[in-house]
Amino acid sequence: MDNERRGVTVGVLGVLIVGASVPVTGMLDGYPVITGQALRYALAGVLLLAWARLSGRPLPLPGARDVPSLIALAATGMIGFQACLLFAQRYAEPGLVAAFLGGTPLVLALAGPLARGKRPSWAPVTGAVLAGLGIAVLSGGGAARWQGLVLAALAMVCEALFTLLAVGVLERLGPLATATWGCFAAGVGGAVVGTVADPSGAWAWPDGRELIALGYLTVVVTAIAFLLWYSAVSALGADRAGVLVGLMPVSGLAVSLLLGMQDFRFSQVIGVVLVSSGVVIGLRRRELDEPGAFDVEVLHDVAADDRDHDRAQRAGERDLLDELRPAVDRGRGQHEIHGTEGNRLADGDLAVLGQGRDRERLGDP
Repeated sequence: MDNERRGVTVGVLGVLIVGASVPVTGMLDGYPVITGQALRYALAGVLLLAWARLSGRPLPLPGARDVPSLIALAATGMIGFQACLLFAQRYAEPGLVAAFLGGTPLVLALAGPLARGKRPSWAPVTGAVLAGLGIAVLSGGGAARWQGLVLAALAMVCEALFTLLAVGVLERLGPLATATWGCFAAGVGGAVVGTVADPSGAWAWPDGRELIALGYLTVVVTAIAFLLWYSAVSALGADRAGVLVGLMPVSGLAVSLLLGMQDFRFSQVIGVVLVSSGVVIGLRRRELDEPGAFDVEVLHDVAADDRDHDRAQRAGERDLLDELRPAVDRGRGQHEIHGTEGNRLADGDLAVLGQGRDRERLGDP
């Protein structure tokens, strides 16, 4: 299995696990919100650390560039998301909150490439729109007070930041280290904030029902699912992996139907079809091997380094530009070449290459 398919597989598995855990999360309604989440994340960090040690996998320490991202990730994507999600449901119906969260794939499809200085691709954006529509159909919407709308929107932003803030850390540390140190950051930060906010009621020993819920959320939904998700983001990118978020309410619906917690409606079939179509479209792979994707600087370096590039010295061979120009002129590439829109090398770019070749022939530096 190649890296692409592996990324899709682990990403799907991760979001299905998280989506199916929604009924379990409801078992913690009476437990302290912030410190409960802190306990969950801290224990998950311990499990991930133990797994790294037992399996012999490297676990690099975060550097100075990683610490701010990990703290922000813990504050928003972990503790902040769960808090906003729970508090939003006090002022809004769950269906409306879920509909807001359906906008997360679109946020990732747009913000992911823009954060790297690139244009959003049409496939992830189109897939995210379809997935968001499917989530809205599945949730059915609902009523809300203004506080509920604000908190639902904040929950959507926090969910997107859980992925966006991790992109740079993933490139430097890898999925396992990102998930591990992120969990520890959330555990320590949540414990401090929860204790300061509610010194008397922040910590409580969970009853049997709450203990089962905490154990499941710690092991399966946090330690395992976080590692799977960050592995998918590392392989697919934030924009393409983001469309998989649409599968969360699908798995939640499946579990609710199996447990008899929700009645079947035909509209749910439409929602599932929309989400599935969005995921398939959003995961389309970019074509990176087109002739138009050659970078002008690369061509210039090749021409400048080739001492025998001059036609006068290689009369029997075709010039490098003559070999590349037909492919470029056919207009098969769709990438942007140093600010030049479209798929052709601009005359100015060819002139630069020509000047570089002339300087090479004359012996100029």
